[in-house]
Amino acid sequence: MNLLAYFRSIKDKFLHRSEFDQDITQELRSHMQHRAEDLERSGLNRAEAQRRARLEFGAEERFREECQEAVGGNFLDTLVQDIRVSLRVLRKSPGFACVAILTLALAIGANAIVFSVINSFLLHPLNLPQAENLYQIERGKDRVSGQSYPDYLDLRDRNHSFDGLAAYNIAVAGLDNGKEPLRAWIEETSGNYFDVLRVRPYVGRFFQPSDERGANSAPCMVLTYSFWHTHFRGDRSVIGQVVQVNKRPFTIIGVTPPEFHGTLMFFHPDFFVPLVNREQIEGTGHLDVRGEHWIFAVVGRLKPGITLAQAIADLNGIGSSLEKAYPKSDGQMFFALGHPSFYGDYLGPVIQAFLGGLMLLSGLILLAACANLGSLFAARAADRSREVALRLALGSSRSRILRQVFTEAVLISLTGGAVGLWFSVILLRGLSTWQPFAKWPVYVPVNPETNVYIVALVLALASGFLFGAVPVRQILHTNPYEVVKLGAGSRLGQRITTRDMLLVVQIAICAVLVTSSMVAVRGLVRALHGNFGFDPQNSVVIDTDLSMAGYTTDKVPEMQKRMIDALQVIPGVQSVGLADSVPLGEGANTKIIFKDETTDTRPANAAAHAAIFRISPDYFRADGTSLLSGRAFTWHDDESAPRVGVINAEFARRIFGSVSGAIGRYFKTPDPNHVESIVRVQVVGVVESGKYNSVTEDPTAAMFLPMLQSPFSSTWLVVRCNRDALQIGPVIRSTLHNVDSSIPIYIQTRYKEMDGVLLGARMATIALGVLGIIGAMLSITGIFGMAAYSVSKRLRELGIRIALGARRSEVLQSALGRAFKLLALGSAAGLVLGILASQVLAYIVYSASPRDPLVLTGAVLAMSLLGLIATWIPAQRALSVDPLILFRDE
Repeated sequence: MNLLAYFRSIKDKFLHRSEFDQDITQELRSHMQHRAEDLERSGLNRAEAQRRARLEFGAEERFREECQEAVGGNFLDTLVQDIRVSLRVLRKSPGFACVAILTLALAIGANAIVFSVINSFLLHPLNLPQAENLYQIERGKDRVSGQSYPDYLDLRDRNHSFDGLAAYNIAVAGLDNGKEPLRAWIEETSGNYFDVLRVRPYVGRFFQPSDERGANSAPCMVLTYSFWHTHFRGDRSVIGQVVQVNKRPFTIIGVTPPEFHGTLMFFHPDFFVPLVNREQIEGTGHLDVRGEHWIFAVVGRLKPGITLAQAIADLNGIGSSLEKAYPKSDGQMFFALGHPSFYGDYLGPVIQAFLGGLMLLSGLILLAACANLGSLFAARAADRSREVALRLALGSSRSRILRQVFTEAVLISLTGGAVGLWFSVILLRGLSTWQPFAKWPVYVPVNPETNVYIVALVLALASGFLFGAVPVRQILHTNPYEVVKLGAGSRLGQRITTRDMLLVVQIAICAVLVTSSMVAVRGLVRALHGNFGFDPQNSVVIDTDLSMAGYTTDKVPEMQKRMIDALQVIPGVQSVGLADSVPLGEGANTKIIFKDETTDTRPANAAAHAAIFRISPDYFRADGTSLLSGRAFTWHDDESAPRVGVINAEFARRIFGSVSGAIGRYFKTPDPNHVESIVRVQVVGVVESGKYNSVTEDPTAAMFLPMLQSPFSSTWLVVRCNRDALQIGPVIRSTLHNVDSSIPIYIQTRYKEMDGVLLGARMATIALGVLGIIGAMLSITGIFGMAAYSVSKRLRELGIRIALGARRSEVLQSALGRAFKLLALGSAAGLVLGILASQVLAYIVYSASPRDPLVLTGAVLAMSLLGLIATWIPAQRALSVDPLILFRDE
């Protein structure tokens, strides 16, 4: 009952606030009146008695606040008053308010974007039920994800650690929609794929293990939701419809849920087909070939209570038995488990390192913004010291003044956070729909979630309290009588010391960001102009697969020769080459290599691994690859001729010890036409080494085999021309359409083809460049604020110096010398930290070196330029001081 009465009293205080205030005022005046009457009876006149009474009781407003606090009902009223006063103060200083809000908007927006990327990439990378239990099997010391189909079946059926193991492969296919042939990206999956991932169909059904009854036994397909909407307009009647995939009939049986795109975070396929129908999709099955590791990945869900160590031990036990049973096919059959969203652990550590560094740099941006605003707040507190002193003298408490300062800071931080979050949400939604490559279905799913908004709110509140706390010491140590007597300019040196420290921190952070961004830009420039082992200028690549037009293995070579002949007669074309894949394209296949004297050709006895390319005779000339010795292929190097090959210089050094001694020598490798057999190849030429899968890869051995000795349907045409590559594209398309209009082709420049391998470097450069620009803006505002404040406080001194005949350089030294010293100190500290922080970029950006003299020189010049820009206006003001006007004002 007492508790109920208490809440009723609280309610009355809030609902009848005006009556409560009137009662307090009347009570106070009554006490003051009684005291005045007592003083009047002691002999004082009426006016003096009333004055003494008011002095004894103090400020009426303070007494009212103390009474309200004593009864516990003053918090909301005080908060509302503080907010109204803060808005009024900020409205009187629109320049300060806009700069502060923009500063925090940039900092909090940058942090919201980075956190949203981390949230999508690392915290919740897969939108699947119990995704934390999903793992990808990786094989060998290189932790490759590829498996052969027989090995997959053994791992699936013999393990005791997984509820199920599913396999999938990525492929491209031609879809006949009755118009122009459509190039589609697909996933070939095992029958249990959707069951293992615990996904339910949106429309229709998924294929099951019972549908698999041998090779080409399940010609059915499941559309992704987005492909269904884009190409079939969301029509539910497509279930049961038969479409042509690579000129073969497939029946549509279902549609996946809208949010499902498989287990690769960036890759969004168009539809799914059973793995057992691979021969109809790619022209070759290899379902029974144990030595052909063509399956892209195997994923599984751990059983409850099974640890990673137990699962790995279980897999390694199976691997050991496979090594013994199939010594010529299975080597390095020991396993590890990785995260499926990042291609196993191939991209995981790199992405985690980069995002960690990006989070650190964005945190530094926020710290620099707080240092900037803390410096501005300290300056405002100094300028408002007389106001603070008067409020203290009139009876206001220091806690009330501090509460007012924090309210102002939090208002700025919340407004800045809201603006920054608004811009970041717009940018993130744009990124989520952005497709960086027209050729590949690659997306960046970074839509903001609820926890992103929560983090932005926490950062805004924390930032407000952080920079709002800077002037606390000034306010707590303010002596109102000294300030009123000496003026607002007293104790200037002590106040500037705090601002100096903040400015040095801010400049150092800016220097870190500028140095890191310059390192990234310099590395990207080197990557674009490095030695790739081919010349990307003035060349065009055409990507297709003849199996998409229904060509079988025996008809492929003839069609490829027709395509080469047709392109060679185009005006402006210098040479045309053909290959099954191109360096720095979609990835090269790898084969094991044995020395010629090796008789035991088990994988464990391999001398090296080499990238393999099957090419036409004029390929090296078309791709701009230099022949170091020997000869290139001719059209006489066909199936009836001895097996020959061209190797790169790295291959020659590893296998034969030197480039000069490789010509005429032999090596052994699995036959591309019959994987489980070994073929002896004679070296007829050596070409320069290059980059084949990544611009950051170590020197890699590579071999090139004649296309006629090992036919293939995957067709890459490289066209070198002496005219604009963009202009010749339509002519190439028209020419190939005349050869066969059913072949879907993709044409782009050689540089454009490298977008995939350079994406990480470009994204890192853009991200660091944006952070560097934000840091530069914060540094300019910080230096400008410090210099302008210093000049404004010393105008009278500068006027006297000018009146006494001081030179312009002396005036500038006096006015801005401190600012330049702080700039030099902060830049030096930031440069050293930037060099250390940029080490992580070497994992992302090819040839990124923080010790590059050009980078160091550029960083020094950039910081000097920022200093000049920031101090230009204060310097002009210092030099334009008119002593007569100053003295007249005095």
